Amino acid sequence: MGSLARFRLTGGEAGDSLQALPLLQDLQPDSLSADKAYDTDTILEHLVSAGIEAVIPPRNHRLVQRPFDRHLYKNRNLVARFFCPVKQFRRIATRYDKLAERFASFVALTASVIWLA
Repeated sequence: MGSLARFRLTGGEAGDSLQALPLLQDLQPDSLSADKAYDTDTILEHLVSAGIEAVIPPRNHRLVQRPFDRHLYKNRNLVARFFCPVKQFRRIATRYDKLAERFASFVALTASVIWLA
């Protein structure tokens, strides 16, 4: 199972891919596995310049379909397997907290408890 490195809360209508570059700062993974939503030129250029392998399937509307490692892409389920135990905590699943700071603090606490277990 994967563990949480960093996270950032956004509004429900905000796309996740906008937060990818700020979250990747100072991280140097060998590869980055993500779904098609992260197939943007900006993210791909950043990964190439940082020497990080992009394991992101290309969107269907791309004129040139770039290759990606399908075997490594299967490991993307680590993200989903991390969120399943997190959602077992009722306070996170129901989003009781009204303030983003409190909700973010509880997400961090929950990730720590799962990491220690």
